[in-house]
Amino acid sequence: MKTNKPVCVTGASGFIAAHIIRELLERGYNVRGTVRKSPENYPFLLGLPGAKERLELVKADLLDAGAYDRVVEGCDYVMHTASPYKINVKNPQIDLVDPAVTGTENVLESCLKSGSVKRLIFTSSIAAITDEPESTKVFTEKDWNIMSSLDRNPYHYSKTLAEREAWDFIMRKRQAFDLVVINPVLVIGPSLSPSLNTSNGMIRDIMSGVYPGIMDLNWGFVDVRDVAKAHILAMETDTASGRYICADKTMHMRELVTLLKSSGFDTYALPKVDLSGITGSLLMKALSFTQPKNTGMYIRTNIGRTLRYDNAKIMRELGLSFMTVRESMIDTVNDMVKWGHLPASKH
Repeated sequence: MKTNKPVCVTGASGFIAAHIIRELLERGYNVRGTVRKSPENYPFLLGLPGAKERLELVKADLLDAGAYDRVVEGCDYVMHTASPYKINVKNPQIDLVDPAVTGTENVLESCLKSGSVKRLIFTSSIAAITDEPESTKVFTEKDWNIMSSLDRNPYHYSKTLAEREAWDFIMRKRQAFDLVVINPVLVIGPSLSPSLNTSNGMIRDIMSGVYPGIMDLNWGFVDVRDVAKAHILAMETDTASGRYICADKTMHMRELVTLLKSSGFDTYALPKVDLSGITGSLLMKALSFTQPKNTGMYIRTNIGRTLRYDNAKIMRELGLSFMTVRESMIDTVNDMVKWGHLPASKH
């Protein structure tokens, strides 16, 4: 469903949000984005094609009740992407849960007050579906993460609570507006801003000798440009409803290292020792206790397990097709070199 009114994107400077804005502008939409500092601090957004004519950046704090009232006023559609993405924090309640949940509540309340919002597209995560893969289970949109807590994978916990709050709100305020949720897996791809996001940072670490060996871990990957398209398709498709796992294929760490080597990145300090067997996994679990608390927790709840999910719903209902992991990974690495997060290959 097209609209001439501005499409509101919260957390406009974020990795995913910036790509959503670029795509919206490319498709001719007017965009109103929220940022934490004055707009002039975001030249990478203001310099996007079409931004001069159709992008308005507004300073707003997620934690201030009512701060989003004027931001969403007159908008048919709101894309709520703003939420902290950090694995290791000092205080999970203050650093992760409060901004994610309170921010969601504030945006929802503002959408309700506006009287104009028809649909909220909410950026959630696979983290709200599971924090511990089960090798025999295929996860779908019907699954919810019930394992995480402030002590166990608190980032996953914050995403789960925030999404649950969104659905609970819609149930309480029946027929106020639609809610459609996008649940991406690990999002990689080129960044529009000079900052390094957490998921690309993991790829950088794998290429920089941070990991002692190849562990028995696998990840689902999706390109940030496909995630941006998913949000816009969720807005434009009248029949879109519920949650959508946004993911291409999974890849084992061994396959990822092989892909990087075969793509011309073999001069980087990629892990060489294969520690993916039973003995290696036991060793990695023991070593995980030497890592920052939540990195160690992630390793212990994921090592030796295979993540499986069904991505048929998003392809069937939204018509989304995915870029290959190989193409996305090559673009990711070249982009990190461009921004100076990785040294150039010695070839």
